[in-house]
Amino acid sequence: MISDLFTEQLEKKNYTLEEFSELLIRLLDYGVLCRDESQVEEHLYDRFIQLKNLIEDYLQIIGIRLQHDKRFHFVRIYPPGAQVPGLQDEVEQAFNNGFRQRLSQSDIAVILVLRAEYDKSLREGQIDENGCVMIAMEALSIGMKNLLNRSLPDTMTERNRLLSRLKQLRLIHFKLDDNEEQADNWLKIRPTISQFINEEALMILSTGKNTTASHNDPK
Repeated sequence: MISDLFTEQLEKKNYTLEEFSELLIRLLDYGVLCRDESQVEEHLYDRFIQLKNLIEDYLQIIGIRLQHDKRFHFVRIYPPGAQVPGLQDEVEQAFNNGFRQRLSQSDIAVILVLRAEYDKSLREGQIDENGCVMIAMEALSIGMKNLLNRSLPDTMTERNRLLSRLKQLRLIHFKLDDNEEQADNWLKIRPTISQFINEEALMILSTGKNTTASHNDPK
């Protein structure tokens, strides 16, 4: 059995099949792993470093590709047929199940503006040692108006739901207090935004055209 082959290799690295499965399930469930997100992801990322070759071997069997950014300590997986930054494109394959989840137009709009704001701060050297950029909610709202002539959701509940989605994709990090005004809060844009939205999408943004994007398919 294939599990026996993996078990033998795992034992050499002092890991169990259960620990291997936990890491795989987390990657397949979230699609991304960031070391600085939480203590749980820190442990899982460190485990990934030790088991990287085995993880890649397993994912290759089912046609999933993996992107590992060693500098900023994150891992993202892509379904078959998706474009992967830094990797040669594969022959297009049909892949139409839940792993490639469609983003809403509101998600796409905010992600595009966040990428534009990230690049602006990058050019100005306003990034921290982890490659992250801080942006005020007010600045994001202004960017939405200036770049796309759109507004953030009106209610705090809707805004929090949208931001929580982007946090789940590990594009931003934020903490919001429901008792505070949204404009007084700050977001941390992760360097993962650069791989999620490519230069072509930014060109479309600059010309005012519509675009679409999907989770784990940043075309």
